[in-house]
Amino acid sequence: MALGLAAKQAIVKEVNDVASNALSVAVAEYRGMEVADMTQLRRQAREQGVYLKVIRNTLAKRAFVDTKFQDMETALTGPLIYGFSIDAPGTAARLFKEFAKENKHLKVTALSIGSGLMGADKLDAVASLPTRDEALAKLLATFKAPVSKFVRTINEVPTKFVRVLSAIKDAK
Repeated sequence: MALGLAAKQAIVKEVNDVASNALSVAVAEYRGMEVADMTQLRRQAREQGVYLKVIRNTLAKRAFVDTKFQDMETALTGPLIYGFSIDAPGTAARLFKEFAKENKHLKVTALSIGSGLMGADKLDAVASLPTRDEALAKLLATFKAPVSKFVRTINEVPTKFVRVLSAIKDAK
């Protein structure tokens, strides 16, 4: 069924709003996927906070105008599903990577984290980006490490002294 002009404009506005607020976008070709597989992908996307949309590439090109994903225009060919990461930059890439392990019909074609178009070969790098909570945990561990090492070092002096006294006592 053909879409009217008003429906197309609404889709472009919706995708433009999402793209303006998204941290990254992953684009995958879904040719050959069955409806049940697509439903499962959408369910997983909802659980992980990824916005998924299947739209015409011409509408996507218009939606990406004046966003940081404007350079993706050259990669938009074929039947594509767009995954926008809202909370963490690697979420959509991680979702597509994990789903592609089970379903061979899903093939990631392009990625962008707002700094330029990346090919499918960068999928592992983008998918391994930490979430906000993981990044904060790593930062706190980095801050905590010197203090912990200092405390252990200070504690080692009396402990070593007690061990020496115990060894002398055992020797006599």
